[in-house]
Amino acid sequence: MKTLLLIRHAKSSWDDLTMSDFERPLNDRGKRDAPMMARRLTDKKIAIDIFVSSPAKRAKKTAIFFAKEYGVEEKDIVFKTELYAAPKDVFYEVIEKLDNSSSHVALFSHNPGITDFANSLTNVRADDMPTCAIFAIKCDAEKWNDFTSSKKEFWFFDYPKLME
Repeated sequence: MKTLLLIRHAKSSWDDLTMSDFERPLNDRGKRDAPMMARRLTDKKIAIDIFVSSPAKRAKKTAIFFAKEYGVEEKDIVFKTELYAAPKDVFYEVIEKLDNSSSHVALFSHNPGITDFANSLTNVRADDMPTCAIFAIKCDAEKWNDFTSSKKEFWFFDYPKLME
């Protein structure tokens, strides 16, 4: 059994319109929401073996906040360039190449791809994953390279405003 937590990056800043999309940082709300959502996972005793993220600044910083909550250093986060602006097929490719020693994966990326991917996994649909949302599934696979063809089960969906 494998578990996958799909996490959209926290709220980003649009203060500097000359900045490239890749370099956009988190805004104050994003800096508040990411640690809060990470604590929700640790409070639920949800394990994470590996953190995999887009290297875009806002996704990277979100992953760092989550990793810190889990006592994991930034150097241990796996950054995958292909997760930036990724269509749903790329998510499958990245996941199928994961090390099988990791059973619980947190994957950080962007819309619209992350929502499209989440919606392709089970019969549960998210209209649009809000910033810092977590869409979690369980997968009946022994190896990640069997992910695409394996049975997947919706586990939970959480996002910052759900508890406000």
